[in-house]
Amino acid sequence: MSADSKMAKGQSGRAKVFRTVSPARLAAFNILRRVEEEGAYASVLLAANDKEMRAEDRALCYELVLGVLRWQLWLDALIEHYAGRKAESLDAPVRRSLRLGLYQLRFLSRIPHSAIVNESVNLAHVARLRSAAAFINAVLRRATREPDYDPASNAADSIERLAIETSHPVWLIERWIKAFGKDETEKFARANNEAPPVAFRIISQQGNVDEVLNALRSAGGIIQASKIAPDAWRIHGATALLQKLAREGKVYLQDEASQLVAHVLDAKRGERVLDVCAAPGGKTTQIATRTPDPLIIVAGDLHEHRARTVVEAARRQGIENLQTVVHDAETALPFHENSFDRVLVDAPCTGTGTLRRNPEIRWRITTLDIADLAERQKRILAHAAQMVKPGGRLVYSTCSIEPEENEEVVADFLNGNAHFKLISANVAPAFQTTDGEARVWPQRDGADGFFIAQFERTG
Repeated sequence: MSADSKMAKGQSGRAKVFRTVSPARLAAFNILRRVEEEGAYASVLLAANDKEMRAEDRALCYELVLGVLRWQLWLDALIEHYAGRKAESLDAPVRRSLRLGLYQLRFLSRIPHSAIVNESVNLAHVARLRSAAAFINAVLRRATREPDYDPASNAADSIERLAIETSHPVWLIERWIKAFGKDETEKFARANNEAPPVAFRIISQQGNVDEVLNALRSAGGIIQASKIAPDAWRIHGATALLQKLAREGKVYLQDEASQLVAHVLDAKRGERVLDVCAAPGGKTTQIATRTPDPLIIVAGDLHEHRARTVVEAARRQGIENLQTVVHDAETALPFHENSFDRVLVDAPCTGTGTLRRNPEIRWRITTLDIADLAERQKRILAHAAQMVKPGGRLVYSTCSIEPEENEEVVADFLNGNAHFKLISANVAPAFQTTDGEARVWPQRDGADGFFIAQFERTG
């Protein structure tokens, strides 16, 4: 009996064929459906699936989901060539099956082509689209006969070619070229399709730093000290142990650029700190653990369930000096004015600096989203500024690369707040802009795209 089908006899004695699909491919197919149809985030769904799958199935599922989302436009251009029709004209389950099959044919050389084609056809049966099985089979069989076709070969111009080659919407490529130039845009777009390094910090209150590092190395981990954020680390391997240490609260998985924010804020002993948009709690808990002396931290967020994630993160890390509050930061905050020494606004944003981790963002955002978020960011920053004591510090950060969400928000804030001045972020010169803000880039630094600005209240 083949791995692709099993024979069983029903009550009538007639043989029936039951199509089967590997757990990894079936999970990937279902996750991609939810991402496309429900607006879910792949990273959340993949994490929820972790406990239900064997390690090898889990690894393949991650590869398929993130790979298909990263290369979606490029894969659709392949579909149009091999199928002879527009990808958007196909039923969504058929399109997903073809994307999965073509991604494996082009990127996963270790899997036999016959197995890829058969499982993609079986996905049509699982999705109750038996009539599409022959079509999927024909498209993928043609793909195996034309393995070197370049889907960008018929692009109308250089911008469209770059968009297809790097699998980004044309309008994003155009706006990035206008903001950063063609060379930087191409480097950034290509970096967005690479898997990001795994980064973490050690919770020294929960575990000895040397013991944690030695344990990870003994488990096969290759560890490097970060060149971006103090006390941050990159690791390759030792995945199971790293996840166990994270559950125990001894390490916290967090991108290096994200870890840089707490160092710029630089909270001191005895100060009151407000994190206005705190969930899921990475920066809040880092502020607390790097300043373990008496320190009051208030963590706010818009939704109660998100505030609970901050509390849970703090509990795992043994943090006790944390208060949480549910508030709408776009309106007046529920605190006395000038009552905090340090205020952090890690603002809600488009997340275009995190496209390696969240590739679906590139297919969802619009120019209207960017404009709307920029206005929200301005309102949040204005209300947060009222909480800062004279002489205190206000830090604004995003994981977006868009100037409208970063430099333009800073300029607008300074124009309306004469009692604040922009001061240089305390980062290495390589990450500092000419105005003293901080920018980190995936193509240059290997971390998420991040922007950080620091203000001081002068009166």
